[in-house]
Amino acid sequence: MGLKTPLYDSHVLQGAKIVDFGGWDMPLHYGSQIEEHHAVRRDAGMFDVSHMGVVDVTGARSREFLKSLLANDVDRLKVPGKALYSCMLLPSGGVLDDLIVYFLTESWFRLVINAGTRGKDLAWIRERAARFAVAVRDRSDLAMIAAQGPQARVKVLALLPESRRAAALDLKPFVGAEFGAWFIARTGYTGEDGFEIMLPAADAPATWAALGRQGIAPAGLGARDTLRLEAGMCLYGNDLDEAHHPLESGLEWTVAFDPIDREFIGRAALEQARSAAGNQLVGLLLEDRGVLRSHQKVITGAGSDAAFGEVTSGTFSPTLNRSIALARVPRAAAARVQVDIRGKLHAASIVKPPFVRHGKALIPT
Repeated sequence: MGLKTPLYDSHVLQGAKIVDFGGWDMPLHYGSQIEEHHAVRRDAGMFDVSHMGVVDVTGARSREFLKSLLANDVDRLKVPGKALYSCMLLPSGGVLDDLIVYFLTESWFRLVINAGTRGKDLAWIRERAARFAVAVRDRSDLAMIAAQGPQARVKVLALLPESRRAAALDLKPFVGAEFGAWFIARTGYTGEDGFEIMLPAADAPATWAALGRQGIAPAGLGARDTLRLEAGMCLYGNDLDEAHHPLESGLEWTVAFDPIDREFIGRAALEQARSAAGNQLVGLLLEDRGVLRSHQKVITGAGSDAAFGEVTSGTFSPTLNRSIALARVPRAAAARVQVDIRGKLHAASIVKPPFVRHGKALIPT
C-alpha cells in the first residue's frame, strides 16, 4: 500500500485503475486513457496532482536564498503571484529536481516540487535554508487539482463567488492569486490552458465532485503523460535527472547566467558545459510503424561517423496518430536517425518540440 492523496477514495469510487507512482497510489485511467487525452485537448479534464509537494519559503531573506538555490533567477519575479520554472541543481550541474516557484510577497515564496523527489528535495532545501534564516514548510495540508483544456478555466469559474470570477478569468499565464482558501494559478503540464488549484485537503473531494458536475472529465497519469510529451515537457527521472544537466536536457532557457555575479549551486559546472560539444534533447517522429519507448537506442550517422543516443520518453501520440519521443543525442546529429526497437532499426526524424500545443499540431504529420 502506498501513500494516498485526499482524493484516493474519489478515484476508487469512479472506477480508476490504481497504480504505484513514486510511492503514491494514483489513478492511471478511469476506463480509457485515449478518451481522457482527447477530453483535455478538446474540452476539459482534471487531474489529481496532490502528490506533488507544495513548499512555502518564508522570511526576510527568502529571495536571496532562492537566488542561490535555483538555476533560474527569482529576481525576474516582480509582480505578486508571478511564477517561474527552474531547475534545482547539484554542484555537478545535475538536476536534483525541476519545479515552479511563485512570488507571493518579499517574505513568502511558494515552490511546487515533484512527488518522487519530495523527500530529498525538502532535506536539500532545509539544509541550505538554515544560513539564510528562512523557514521551510511542507504544505501537506493542501491538495492540488489541475483543470486543463480549452474550456477548463470557464468551467472552474462556476465554483467561485460571482464577485471573484472576473479576477480569476483575467489571470495571465504563469500567474496565480489567492481566492479565499484557494490559490489558483494559470499553469499546467499539458500544453493546454487551464488552472492548477491548491486548496485545503479536506475540501478536495467535494471540489473534485463539483468540477465533475461542471463537465470536467477525470483524467489519470496515462493521459497526463501523453499530453505532456506532446507538449514537449520534460518528466523528471526520464528526460532529466541527477546525471544530466539542464543544457543537455532541453532546458537551457531555464538557466539565468546573467547577471554574471549571481552565484547559484551548479553554476561553475554549467559554465564548463557551455563550451563542450555534449548532447542535446530533441524531439523524434517515428517514420515507420512501431512505438517509441524510453531507453531505446538512437543511432545517428553511419560508418565511422556513427554515434549513439537514447530515447528518454516515448509514446504513441493520440493527437498526431503516430509515435513521438524525446531523445538525448549528440549535438552534431543529422536530421535523420534510426531507433532500435526490439532489435530492428526504424527510421525517425529529429524535430523541435513541442509536437502539439493548444490542440494544434506544430510539426508536419
